Amino acid sequence: LKVRVVRSSPPSSQFKATFQESYQVYKRYQMIIHKDPPDKPTINQVRLVPVSFEDPQFKSSFNQSASLFAKYQMAIHKDTPSDCGENEFTRFLCDSPLEAENAPNGPECGYGSFHQQYWLDGKIIAVGVIDILPYCVSSVYLYYDPDYSFLSLGVYSALR
Repeated sequence: LKVRVVRSSPPSSQFKATFQESYQVYKRYQMIIHKDPPDKPTINQVRLVPVSFEDPQFKSSFNQSASLFAKYQMAIHKDTPSDCGENEFTRFLCDSPLEAENAPNGPECGYGSFHQQYWLDGKIIAVGVIDILPYCVSSVYLYYDPDYSFLSLGVYSALR
């Protein structure tokens, strides 16, 4: 048995060279041990959308996100429909005191509040509300379609 410590951030050449092999071991482990389905969402199905009514992606997905939020709140937290309407959704998960900023040394997406949308077959099945700051990423809230609870999207989002 040979054990190596490989720098993942920033990615070393060893990390890059062994990434696919490591990923396949991880995926097999998840499927056998945690019974994950082989079609569990991947990075290609995740969109990072700035929380801004000026952003076309945010505006175009707003109604779907708000409906998913209401479905989640009613199923998981037993909220009433009036507790999770569009105004409550906007106040709770869209209004943010953070201002968007694109610093020259910062990440490509910039700093600010984002909705990390998980898409499957053309529909949003989960949304992670996150704040990207200069020295950390803060997970604000995650909601998902209860019909997809078998995918453990909360765990997947936390690890991601």
